[in-house]
Parts: sequence; structure tokens; C-alpha cells
Amino acid sequence: MTQHLAPSRPGIYARGTETVDAILKAALDVLIDEGAAAFTIRRIAARCDMKVGNVSYHFPRKEMLIQVLLDELVDSYGKMLDDLVRKPGLTAEERLKLVIILCLDDISSKRTTHLFTELWALANHDEFVADRVQAFYERVHGVIGEYVAAINPDLSDDDVRTVALFISATMEGATPFLGHGKPWADRMPAFTALAVQSLILLARTATSSEIAALAPVRELEPA
Repeated sequence: MTQHLAPSRPGIYARGTETVDAILKAALDVLIDEGAAAFTIRRIAARCDMKVGNVSYHFPRKEMLIQVLLDELVDSYGKMLDDLVRKPGLTAEERLKLVIILCLDDISSKRTTHLFTELWALANHDEFVADRVQAFYERVHGVIGEYVAAINPDLSDDDVRTVALFISATMEGATPFLGHGKPWADRMPAFTALAVQSLILLARTATSSEIAALAPVRELEPA
């Protein structure tokens, strides 16, 4: 008997059906509302009022759900960038400013604050999830790096990646402090203004020689 291989994007063959859409919504709701510890096929099935077998038919493992959820996030962010950032007539600095504002506005939402906190919790214990989350952030860094390179063409490719990573980490690092329901959430507008000013200045003025001077190669200490 011929063995049928699973599709490279699990569930894609049935996307758009009410069943798969309901499963994906339930999976997202469980992760956001109940956390990584509750993210099981059984709990997702209960959330969308289905039998476990119905859910596992489309998504035999929860990692498959993570993959599709992240693919959908990439698609949604890509559309948002196309609509708001990549429209013609903007300078690279204006595009980077919009990316920073969009990311920090997104972090302020309950959905993103809870979702990425729980994704990292899953990633700490699951290599597959860790790889998928890392791939997602590499795409984010790539978008930021595109604008950093345009703003500051004298930077080396490696230093563009470093500056892009710093910008991304600065924004993502705000989540536990200024995200939805966090202790300093009311300071997000001021944080966003400071981030726009300082991070664009960094992108404009950073030099490879300064980065090298600030981060010398560490010598190995004797054992």
C-alpha cells in the first residue's frame, strides 16, 4: 500500500473550511487565554467543541498547529507592511519609523503580548517550536535590515544584521514591561516616541568601526 506523506504545510489542503478555521481559532484562543501549559490537542478540541479525533485528523501534533499559526502571522504582517510601509513615495527612514510604530502598537495588544510570551514558553521545551519562532523573527530582522541598509549604506552586511537585531530586541524587550496588562503599559506612547527617535538615529549614524570598537573580540580566559 502506498504511504501518503504529510503536506509540507500541515492542514493547508483543507484551509478555508469551517472545521480547520474553527480549530485554528481555538488553538490561538487557548494559547492567548490559557497559556502554553494548556496548549494540547485535547484542550483545543474542547475549546472548539469537537472530538479529539476530528482535530488530530487535520493536525496530528500541536507543533503542526504552531507552524500554521506562525505562517498566518507572517502572511498577516506581510500584508500590513505592503499596505502601510511599502507603499510608494516613502523614504527608508519613514519606512523604518512606521515599522517601529507598528511593532510597538502590536505589542500593546492582548493578542500579541500573550501570544509571543506563550510561544517562547513552548519554544523553551520544544525544538521544533523554537526553530519556527526563530524563523519568524529572522524575517522580522530581515525587514528591519532592509531599511537600515538603505539608510546607512556604509555599514557592512554583518553590521546591518547587528543593528537590525538590536532594533528588534529593543522593541520585543518592551513586552514584559509595556505590553497589554503589564505594569508600565500606560508609558507605551512615550516609549514609542523615544524608540522612533533613538533607533532611527542609531540606524543613520552607526559605523562599522564604532561597532567593532565597542565589541572587541573577547580573548579566551585560561582554564
